[in-house]
Amino acid sequence: MKSLRINGQVRQFAPEEMPATLSALLERLGIGPAAVVAEVDGEIVRPEEFARTEVREGQTIEIVKFMGGG
Repeated sequence: MKSLRINGQVRQFAPEEMPATLSALLERLGIGPAAVVAEVDGEIVRPEEFARTEVREGQTIEIVKFMGGG
């Protein structure tokens, strides 16, 4: 099994199911990229870079979704 720390929790993936990019990870988690800020190993990733940002075992990823309201 391969693992990522996502928002403080370790998530395990079978090797063949490990997302290759940040975009693929968001899709796998059911999160639309439109209103998301992401940080990989302490570095902020801009939304236009999600598809080019590789995801590797052991990384720490923080995902923040913006929500409307008042």
